[in-house]
Amino acid sequence: MADHSRYQQGIIKRYYKNLDAIQSHRLAEMAAEIYLADEKKREKLWKRVGELLKSLEFPDSRIDHVLTKKDPALLPGLIQELESQGK
Repeated sequence: MADHSRYQQGIIKRYYKNLDAIQSHRLAEMAAEIYLADEKKREKLWKRVGELLKSLEFPDSRIDHVLTKKDPALLPGLIQELESQGK
């Protein structure tokens, strides 16, 4: 971090401190996009949802369940769970 100014270091630290909240918000955005997307884009979004859940350290069995069902109604429950855990 020596290459960054004190101000930039503060921004970087706050970003990583809030990374889980940022990812949770992104998951909520993707849930809305899935409802509105056409079939081709929806497949890409589901793949990104799986990657995001993996980065949030969800168990593989739950990720597989969500990706197998591909039911956007499951995503708000996951988001609520993330928020209740403080992730």
